[in-house]
Amino acid sequence: MVRDELLLLRARAEGEAATLARDLQALFAASRDSNADDEHDPEGATIGFERAQLTALLVAARERIAEVDDALHRVEAGAYGTCEGCGRPIAAERLAARPFARRCVACA
Repeated sequence: MVRDELLLLRARAEGEAATLARDLQALFAASRDSNADDEHDPEGATIGFERAQLTALLVAARERIAEVDDALHRVEAGAYGTCEGCGRPIAAERLAARPFARRCVACA
């Protein structure tokens, strides 16, 4: 059941990353076709901000995928739900909130 939840979380993160990557590519294409000067054009600052925001969101989505992949490896190794800091079980509430948590609240 934990594995299925992690796989669902991963699929959602992959979908989000794919959407963000498409949006970012579309923004790059639109910027190439425009003569906007980020530094001097009032709309340019908006384009630069949007580019930075989409890039940051894409990085976060890819990091989430890596975190879930790590959690899936821990499930396969029988180490899922065990704190990497103290070796004690991670509370079910924490795992419900952060299914990819590696450490208990005290060690986090």
